Amino acid sequence: MNFDGTVTIQADRDKVWSFLTNPDAVAKCAPGVESMEIVVPDEKFKAVASIGLGNLKVRFKVDVEWTELTEPNKAALKAHGTAPGSATDVVATMELSDGEKGSTVLDWTADINVMGTIASLASRMMSSVTQKLTQEFFTCMKSQIES
Repeated sequence: MNFDGTVTIQADRDKVWSFLTNPDAVAKCAPGVESMEIVVPDEKFKAVASIGLGNLKVRFKVDVEWTELTEPNKAALKAHGTAPGSATDVVATMELSDGEKGSTVLDWTADINVMGTIASLASRMMSSVTQKLTQEFFTCMKSQIES
């Protein structure tokens, strides 16, 4: 599944960059994140997250690695998560640019590949659930950064 979007944040690029590259800050806005641990600062972190797909709730253990950090313009990461009988791989990029009146424009992409039991049981719901969770994340992120 491929997702992308553009979000305008009423804050300067440095402030947006600081938030988006801080796993602790992001974890507070990421729906379902139960725990987050920095393994190597600015390189690797781990998270545990639960995601509900209808009456199916899946708990993933996720390893995340920054593949590019070009401050304050572009960040890219890859993640691999496992749950009983399932796995997921994610590749995501975030590009920041200056917007109007001191705002920051965030262009993002995410390529998500889900395998195993969850893929076969919940494939029809994954796209809409992912869009809902993405919207919740960006709403929280904007409120945290813009306050």
